[in-house]
Amino acid sequence: MRRRHLPLLAAFAACSAGTALAQPAWPSRPIRIIVTFPPGGSSDIVARVLAEVLSQRLPQRVLVENKPGAGGTLGAIYTTQQPADGYTLMLSNTAPIVTSPPIYPTVTYDPAGGFSHIAYIGATPLVIMVNPSKVPATDLAGLVAWIKSQRVPPGYGSSGAGSVAHIFGEAFTKRTGAELTHVAYRGSAPMQADLLGGAIPMSFDTLPQNVEHIQAGRLRAIAITAPERQKMAPDVPTTAEAGFPGLLAENWLGLSGPPGLPPAILARLHAEVEAALAVPLMRSRLDEHGIATRRMSQPDFVAFIREEVRVTGAAVKALGLTPG
Repeated sequence: MRRRHLPLLAAFAACSAGTALAQPAWPSRPIRIIVTFPPGGSSDIVARVLAEVLSQRLPQRVLVENKPGAGGTLGAIYTTQQPADGYTLMLSNTAPIVTSPPIYPTVTYDPAGGFSHIAYIGATPLVIMVNPSKVPATDLAGLVAWIKSQRVPPGYGSSGAGSVAHIFGEAFTKRTGAELTHVAYRGSAPMQADLLGGAIPMSFDTLPQNVEHIQAGRLRAIAITAPERQKMAPDVPTTAEAGFPGLLAENWLGLSGPPGLPPAILARLHAEVEAALAVPLMRSRLDEHGIATRRMSQPDFVAFIREEVRVTGAAVKALGLTPG
């Protein structure tokens, strides 16, 4: 009886092997990078240059798709729901992975274990900015004095509730004693438009997408939230130089995917991102936008995120912030 089944088993094995062999090598179709904020912000800028370089290295195009909302968590939720086949990735950053999950009750994903975290890209600090027609201050001490002199707490703009800028804003008020009102936007671009138009007098935002307006005098940079001055804005002092050491913040950027990416694809993607970071075009564009890179293995990137969630995420949770 057993022998009569052998031809059937052999035929099934051959069919299965043939099916496996017929599977196209990755990538066999275009790849998407989900950006969790609208076009124009630092995540979007990095995603587009990364997509450009990866499209030159891979046999398929890499496309960028913006899915903003809820402090970046809507795009993150969408990413976790996609097949783990290497065709839908996410430009991960501090907001949807670290600072937003403790704030938004709709978040059901595990920021550390609920993704395949692929590669670290870099980080950029924030810049404290004002509309010069609305705020007379030219330095940080003067800004704090101006805020305290207002009868109603001035509004400050951020790219969304739970963003790095929002968390920094809370730290800023506690450190300086200057009361502010948070005004959350669905990304940096709409916030910048209101800042330029005078609807809000000041904001905290990443430097790259604002440097042109700073250089043109449409916005005034008060201080950089980094330990060192930035090449793209060398005249802007750090918060420490302005008399507030320790008042630091940065938005890190990386590449992540849905949970359960096959190890071979995970390793290939990490290698491709590492190679992309060495490409002169990528390096120059990141330098232009004030994004400092450093090499990090894939396991180290996972460990980095776990520590960020453990320390910074817990600090955000302790603040008791809400999406409003």
